[in-house]
Amino acid sequence: QVQLVESGGGLVQPGGSLRLSCAASGRTFTDYCMGWFRQAPGNEREFVATISGGGALTSHADSVKGRFTISRDNAKNMVYLQMNNLKPEDTAVYFCAAARGGYLWSDYVQSRRYNFWGQGTQVTVSS
Repeated sequence: QVQLVESGGGLVQPGGSLRLSCAASGRTFTDYCMGWFRQAPGNEREFVATISGGGALTSHADSVKGRFTISRDNAKNMVYLQMNNLKPEDTAVYFCAAARGGYLWSDYVQSRRYNFWGQGTQVTVSS
């Protein structure tokens, strides 16, 4: 059982930066792979990034590689998404999610692998 709360969203100009945070509650946080997904109005929910339980493995969507970085601090039960060089097409509601371990690493780009979801935080990139 994991509860997730995102924060850090807001309005930023193109080229700007934001850091999203996800606070997790639960006694087995390290057992979960964590992911970030986003959904813009009229669009499907899409994968952004994921990180393994111990933090050794990360994966980022092609659209954000080189600009976004996922990280975690298991001592604090926190997951982060550092977003740099933001573009208007990054505008979306961003969701933090937790997935049970044990699947193939490549499976964690699929939203159906995630068991718990936060409420989402709005990121708007506009000039």
